[in-house]
Amino acid sequence: MKDPANIIYDIQLTEKGSGLAEKENKYFFRVAPDANKIEIRKAVESLFRVSVSAVNTMNALGKKKRVRTASYGKRPDWKRAIVTLKEGSKIDLTA
Repeated sequence: MKDPANIIYDIQLTEKGSGLAEKENKYFFRVAPDANKIEIRKAVESLFRVSVSAVNTMNALGKKKRVRTASYGKRPDWKRAIVTLKEGSKIDLTA
């Protein structure tokens, strides 16, 4: 198994994410693009000591950017995981 720190990059704190964390116990994570749902579940459970009930993932394509020339560059593609925790589990976002 991969190291959990190499799977979970960081927690994404957004308005939508904060609302879902309070109402539906869902948290957004930026994860490695090659990580699958099983690896993400095990990494979250080991890093945060919580019980995970579901994991949903989505791939985001990097934006095309132009820098004063005719050529375009591109930001890297990335992956987001929306992790639903079981009742009674919670991740403390203030620490």
